[in-house]
Amino acid sequence: MEVILLERIARLGQMGDVVNVKPGFARNFLLPRKKALRATAQNRTYFDQRRTQLETDNIANKAEAEKVAGSLEGLTVTLLRQAGESGQLYGSVTARDVAQSVVEAGVTVDKRQVTLDRGIKTLGLHPVKVTLHPEVMVQITVNVARNAEEAGIQLERGGALTDAERLAEEDAAASALAAAERALALADEAGGEDDSATDAAKE
Repeated sequence: MEVILLERIARLGQMGDVVNVKPGFARNFLLPRKKALRATAQNRTYFDQRRTQLETDNIANKAEAEKVAGSLEGLTVTLLRQAGESGQLYGSVTARDVAQSVVEAGVTVDKRQVTLDRGIKTLGLHPVKVTLHPEVMVQITVNVARNAEEAGIQLERGGALTDAERLAEEDAAASALAAAERALALADEAGGEDDSATDAAKE
């Protein structure tokens, strides 16, 4: 099916281009979302008459998208999920989940603007693209972790925290705490002996 593009579409063409696409893609995506018109003689005339206005609207929308992109640049959102020992999630993180977390961070985006080829199914830091305009795309980081503490560690390390590493860190923390408690107990004992020696000297 031939259509006239009303905006730039990746891998298809620029605004005003007449391109041949699969009928299903046109009916289910391009036409209902007003990204294209059927390439009829009437629509070609309509497009030519409105081209200047469409280009003006596109420039305004692009400028607005660039402002939003500035707010998203470098953004990291955290999503807490349950996962198995290998780091595999029980379920997956979807475009809807990512969009909701971005909205909670203070920037309004729609799930259709979040580009995920497939759901995120593992713990770790995942780069995700957000398309704000056909010509404006920004990359954010989605930090998927079991809890806030692990999310912080993953952010510092720049990658997922495996179960072995998590257990090792927990063991190290427990050992450090035990060592501190032993040192405190020894200090108390030493203090008690000093007090006994002082009392004996007074007698």
